[in-house]
Amino acid sequence: MKDCCGDKKSDGDFDLLVIGAGSAGFSAAITAADDGAKVALVGHGTIGGTCVNVGCVPSKAMIRAVEIMHSAAAVDRFDGVEASAKVTDWAAVVRQKQALVDDLRAAKYIDVLPNYDAVTYIEGAAQFQADGSVAVDGQVIKAGKVIIATGSRPHVPDISGLEDVDWLDSTSALELETLPASMMIMGGGYIGVELAQIFARAGSKVTIVTRRGLLPEAEPEIGAALTQYFADEGITVLGGLTYDRFEHTDTKVTLHASQDGKPHEISSEKLLLTTGRVPNTDSLALDVAGIKTDARGGILTNDQMQTSLANVYAAGDVTGRDQFVYMAAYGAKLAAKNAMTDAGLAYDNSTMPAVVFSDPQVASVGLTEAAANAQGIETVTSVLPLEHVPRALAARDTRGLIKLVAEKDSKKLLGGHILAPEGSDSIQTVVMALKMGMTYDDLGAMIFPYLTTVEGLKLAAQTFEKDVAKLSCCAG
Repeated sequence: MKDCCGDKKSDGDFDLLVIGAGSAGFSAAITAADDGAKVALVGHGTIGGTCVNVGCVPSKAMIRAVEIMHSAAAVDRFDGVEASAKVTDWAAVVRQKQALVDDLRAAKYIDVLPNYDAVTYIEGAAQFQADGSVAVDGQVIKAGKVIIATGSRPHVPDISGLEDVDWLDSTSALELETLPASMMIMGGGYIGVELAQIFARAGSKVTIVTRRGLLPEAEPEIGAALTQYFADEGITVLGGLTYDRFEHTDTKVTLHASQDGKPHEISSEKLLLTTGRVPNTDSLALDVAGIKTDARGGILTNDQMQTSLANVYAAGDVTGRDQFVYMAAYGAKLAAKNAMTDAGLAYDNSTMPAVVFSDPQVASVGLTEAAANAQGIETVTSVLPLEHVPRALAARDTRGLIKLVAEKDSKKLLGGHILAPEGSDSIQTVVMALKMGMTYDDLGAMIFPYLTTVEGLKLAAQTFEKDVAKLSCCAG
């Protein structure tokens, strides 16, 4: 075991042992320390977890870098304006991204620990023992309560021939210093969507192969529209596939698949797997201690983040749900409060915002129309194309739509779904509307600033019962 951040040692008993040193682990450790607990924080591998190292931070940095190419290509929307942009040194782009990652890892994780005398950082692999205790590299760490926050890793599908392919995952793809001429991306979820645009805009020929289509959990109007926008950028989306096998040569990878019973062969220089993520529980020996998991290895918890073992809690991606960094930190804070003070705080994701940083961005909160109907709720919806939003008209970019879902009789808003270039900055308004139990009449009556994307929410709310063509300036 090694203490990375000072002279603190693990020679005493702890109030709390946190396994995992990512966003959830740090949230739990800091919360407990602030409440007076003595905490052991166990990390294994690179400190900081998925988001800062290989997820949110590097991907969003790269998205911004290649956005310049699209903006230059789309400048013909404006008369009398010319612009151009190109990648001159992809390796330099990657190195700059990595420098940002390194800086943020230090600033938000490594440099934070010395500020907490109550937290001892221990480096090593943790395993549960039969009596429920935890050993780190063979040495038992005594603690009254435990929080598991070991995160997740990319899922590798079981497809014949894949074992012989030198495939990429989201981590290794963002480390490539040479752009491939072509790339096949397997999976149409948010990771596949974001990485597809990064590589396509940088110059690779990208094909997405998927069993269901782009963003299958999103509103169908959004998935269909985004598929068309991708096609307009030269990204091929092949949905509804049944996978058969892979084969490879020195220069290409080929997927043999079928679509509607017809055989397909898709070839590319590189294969990128974005087929979801699985919880990091394999090495923890959870079964030895009687800690229950689901079929994918996610740790089962109740609303208070407590596992099947009374003194053990879990939070973040390791639970297999709501795999967003802010939900990991939120759940871990609840777990720490409940573990140390019996606060009885319940996990609530009913107004959880979710964003896909595609272009246009996809942002959503609450129920989709299908999910509401599945719960037996009679719904009404409003779907407003961005061509009716003045901000989009002024920007000469009307890609996208806004869809609101409401309960029919009460008019209470149940969900909001935005496809827009600035959708991520607008969704929080819907979050607050849902949190406050607002109706679409309430939202439509609010004052919004003119020539903003978020004003589209007012228009969408008003068009539940009005024709948008009859609305004047400022949605009057």
